[in-house]
Order: sequence, then C-alpha cells, then structure tokens
Amino acid sequence: MTSSAPVTAAEPVLVRQVVEFVRWVGDGRRLTQKGAVTLADARVVVERLGTGDELDPAIGERVFKTRSSVELLGLSLIVEWAKAARLVRVVRGRLVPVKKAAALLDRPAELWTALFEVFGRLGPAFLPSGWGESFLRSEFAAGFDALLSVLYGRDGAVGLDELCDLAWHTVTAPYVLDDATDIQLTTTRRMNDRDVRRTLSTLARLGAVTLTEDAAELTATGRRGTRRMRGEPEPGDPVHQITVTLAEVTDPPVWRRLLIPATMSLSRLHEVIQTAMGWQNCHLHSFTDGNRTYGLPDPELEFTDERSVRLGDLDLNRGAIRYSYDFGDDWEHEILIEALGAAEPGESYPRCIGGGGACPPEDCGGPPGYAQLREVLADPGDEEHDDMVRWLGLEHACEFDPAAFDIELVNRELRAGR
Repeated sequence: MTSSAPVTAAEPVLVRQVVEFVRWVGDGRRLTQKGAVTLADARVVVERLGTGDELDPAIGERVFKTRSSVELLGLSLIVEWAKAARLVRVVRGRLVPVKKAAALLDRPAELWTALFEVFGRLGPAFLPSGWGESFLRSEFAAGFDALLSVLYGRDGAVGLDELCDLAWHTVTAPYVLDDATDIQLTTTRRMNDRDVRRTLSTLARLGAVTLTEDAAELTATGRRGTRRMRGEPEPGDPVHQITVTLAEVTDPPVWRRLLIPATMSLSRLHEVIQTAMGWQNCHLHSFTDGNRTYGLPDPELEFTDERSVRLGDLDLNRGAIRYSYDFGDDWEHEILIEALGAAEPGESYPRCIGGGGACPPEDCGGPPGYAQLREVLADPGDEEHDDMVRWLGLEHACEFDPAAFDIELVNRELRAGR
C-alpha cells in the first residue's frame, strides 16, 4: 500500500482551538445541571472553533436531535482539554478561566507542552461511548503511553498495523476475554483500531505526529514533548541517585540503584520501578513521603494525583519514601534518596547503575508467600512442588534463580520505555 501525503499541522489546529475557546469563555459561561456546555452555546462555539461537530445530524429523512453538548466529541475534546490543562475550571455551575493561566495563552510553546502532557487523560472526551465503546477508551492512559513509547523508541515511522496490535494487547490485558465469541472479538478489535486511528489523528492536529494512510511518526516537537513528559533531563539538570529495596525479602535482598531526573513525575517513576524491579504492572500502587500518599485518582482512595507531582517536588529531607505495589500481596519498597547530581551529555536517563536479586513472581502471596514458594521449589518431595513449577511456567525448579539480575536487560527495557 502506498502512503498518502502526511497529515500534519504547520500551525497546530488544536492549540488554536483551545486558545479561542478559553477566550470565548471570557468572564464565565453558565453550564447545564450536569456540568456541560449548554446547547445554545455549543451551536455558537462549534461554528466559531470549527470543531467539525454536526448538531441534529440527519440520516436520510430522519433527524437525530442532539440532546447534550457532550455528544459533540470535537467540542468535548476542547472543553475537557482546557480543564485538564487548568486553563478553565468549574465554579458554582459556571465555567470560568483560571486567572494565573491567562499568560499561557500568549506563550504557544509552553501552552503546547501543557496540552500534550495531559493528553493521556482525554480518551473519554473524544472517543465514542456506549455500544461502540472501545477498550482503548476505558484504558486510554495505558494505551496512549504504550503508543507513545513505541513511537518515541523508533527513529522513523511505525506502521499503523503494529500500533493497533500494540494498543489492543495493552488495553485488553486487564480483562479476561476467554468467553468472548469470534464475532465479539472481531467487532471490539475493529472499534479499538478505529480509536487508535482517531487518537493518532488528534495528535496530528496537535502537531505531535505526522500521519499517513499506513504509518505514524513523532514530529520533532512531539519528540521533545515526549522527552519532557518522560522526565528525561537536559545536560546539567538535577538527577537523583536512589536505591529501591523490596522490604521483607532477604537471602538475597532485592534492590535496584537508579539515576532518576528530579523532573520525573511520580506516575513515570512508578513505571520505571516496575521495569527495574521486574514487576508486570498488574495491580494498584501508591507512594508515601510522610506527608501525603500519591497515586492515580480514585474515588475510594484519598490519593494526591501522582501525575502532577515530580520527584523533586517531594520533601526529600524526611527520609525514605515508601512505594507500595499490589494492595493484596502488599509488596512494600523503601526508596532511599542517596545523592543529587547533574545529567551528563550523551547519557540516558533513567538508568540503572546497580542491583541484585530477582523480582518475586506476581500474585505469589507477598513476602510470606514468596518464602513458602521458595521452600516448596527447594523440596522435590513437597506435594505442591510440581504444581508450583508448572505455575511458574518452568520445566524444572532449578530454572528459578532468586539471585538472578541482569542490569543490561533492565537498561535496555528502560530505554525502550517498557
């Protein structure tokens, strides 16, 4: 298949639309009881911004009345983007501008960065819901991060088929699809592929990617934004040396020494720890610094949003930071801040510079369960021995080495953005 001309934006369309929307908000706009832009205002702003939304669409002779502005996905994207970037906020049923962000509207580069960094939160705003809802919409943050990691890790374009495969495997990982029929899988996969293309098209209108009929590639601007979002420093920027140690696991201890940019968000630090330790990122997690507990926002958990907090923002003078993974197995990690240095030219960050001990298997029951697992593996006469070997996917128990650690593999995976 021959690629068509690139779909790019010399002037990012979406940045212009967000700026015009915030200026349209002016001193404030009344919202509906459900917090949406009123239909009367939506009719005005859709035309003013050129969002491409169609109100009261007709199919044949039948007209489908638009009942709420949330049905207008182009407008919804702009509204939610402005909220996520803290350009506007809702106060007593009105949408009002954030005064301290006003100057950002006249700083295109800074505004672009602010918009790009919150894009991972916007899937529900511009991807269809209801019957046609995809797994990507439900797991957008993970899916977007996976797509961005692959695009960032390549020097050239990445095929859309590969990106669709990657997104599908990423966003369906939390679900059991064994009972789904072939028709159900085919249909949901088609919806997911549709939304991958919609996501890439949106990024193209932001100026973050170039998109052809069969491939996508980060632009220079998109690559710089990704580098910043991943917390990768410029030469001379502050870098912390930290040691992450798994609590209550000894003989051998499991630990990793890492160089982490001070600008790295805690959400990205979570991913780095998962990769460095060898976890599979299948469970909830949190950070605690003695003042607050940080994690992904959850209505049942009083977490400070880890996505908006960087390592350098924490009070590092209070001692070790705690990182908890899997609230069932309860794996506790101590993060010790050992030194503060500066990023060196030509070096890659984050980087592992030391470590030891293999990561325990997921879902083995925490430290007590791991200790019992090792005892069973060491005793061929134990009645659970063969079952545990099979559970680990091994041929023989001797293949399990609790001391195994490959620093080169860890750094390859860190560079690949795993």
